[in-house]
Amino acid sequence: MDINTNQIYSISEANQNFSRVARAASKHGTIIIFKNNKPKYKLVDIDQVPEIEMTDDEKFEFVTNRIFREHRKAFEELAK
Repeated sequence: MDINTNQIYSISEANQNFSRVARAASKHGTIIIFKNNKPKYKLVDIDQVPEIEMTDDEKFEFVTNRIFREHRKAFEELAK
């Protein structure tokens, strides 16, 4: 992962001035927040850098599959 120094903020700076860090995320797409001098968090402007691009149908299928997996036993009982 390439990190631009304009995209690095400390956890204390992000905590004290979140609006500035959020504006930087809007400008650069992604901000890395360091904790104890190590990269710990990633702030992403989802309008610029979508983590997962899915159509509405794909989102629906993803959610229904998750619900089915989580409640499979209940669905099996209902199907009897």
